Amino acid sequence: MKKSWLPLFMMIALCTISIFGNAQNKDEQAIRAVLNNQIKYWNSGDLTSFMEGYWKNDSLVFIGSSGPTYGYAQTLANYKKNYPDVNYMGKLSFEIIQVRPLTTDHYFVIGKWHLSRKVGDASGVYTLLFKKINGKWNIIADHSS
Repeated sequence: MKKSWLPLFMMIALCTISIFGNAQNKDEQAIRAVLNNQIKYWNSGDLTSFMEGYWKNDSLVFIGSSGPTYGYAQTLANYKKNYPDVNYMGKLSFEIIQVRPLTTDHYFVIGKWHLSRKVGDASGVYTLLFKKINGKWNIIADHSS
């Protein structure tokens, strides 16, 4: 009688998928939590807390319509300049299109953003590069247009 290794192989494969799938799901959930917190803080008019999702480092890069900005402090200053009060900030919403792992500590996110505002709505798309630093997911590069 021939022994079939298929049941054993299938069990190992399912366990492996479950283990790695859960690890990725935890990371994706943590990244989505960062983005949800950004929405919450933005909509409460708190730019400083909104920036908690970004890497507090001079190597942070934000690329917008006027080109790249480097550094956490300069990115925050630009946000404060371009969104001086809640009328300009409005209400933020995100549509997350894709959250994709690149490595165990890097994720790539594609989405759309929308601001509903009294001074006129605004919307666009974004790509984010997240990196896990000291156990925390941080945006290290943001291209929003």
